[in-house]
Amino acid sequence: HAGMCRHATSSMLIVLQRSLFKSPHAINLFQRAMFGSKKFPPPCVMGTEDIMSKKAHGTSNTPVQDNLRWSVDQQTADRICNFNRHYAEHSGYFEGSTKFMDEARKSEQITFYDSNTGKPLFIAPKGRTMEEFLVESRAHGWPSFRDQEVVWQNVRVLPDGETVSLAGTHLGHNLPDGKGSRYCINLVSVAGNPK
Repeated sequence: HAGMCRHATSSMLIVLQRSLFKSPHAINLFQRAMFGSKKFPPPCVMGTEDIMSKKAHGTSNTPVQDNLRWSVDQQTADRICNFNRHYAEHSGYFEGSTKFMDEARKSEQITFYDSNTGKPLFIAPKGRTMEEFLVESRAHGWPSFRDQEVVWQNVRVLPDGETVSLAGTHLGHNLPDGKGSRYCINLVSVAGNPK
């Protein structure tokens, strides 16, 4: 419940900052003042803000793929992946609004691909069972990955904890707990098909 409270508090601060500050630069300064600039321990690979600079389609060069996996909503995916730095799909979306759980129940391991580029971003579970992965994800409301499940060639974590692909896709946030880094990721951001 502490993680959910931190997420709720973080969400309230994001709403406050959006209402107070109109420019991305002002928002970024506010976030650094509130949350600080962090460096997460290895194997986490840190990135810089330039990854999320404006590109041809929001923060990415392309919109999300057609026919995303698990019947995720394409409009929601495009908005969260490419025109968003802070907001998330609703808690529990991966369980109730998609076909993800059907695949998870039948699989030992799933590769999650960037919804824009089709590059692999996460492979889960690793070092735990699918049931353990799903229990942790349900407890937090979003698919929750650990360091060993991240494909670090394609993923970076920014100083405020925002987790992104190298292509500029917003994925979610690193919200560490007592076990270490925990990447709470939007299913719509990792529902791509491999390319």
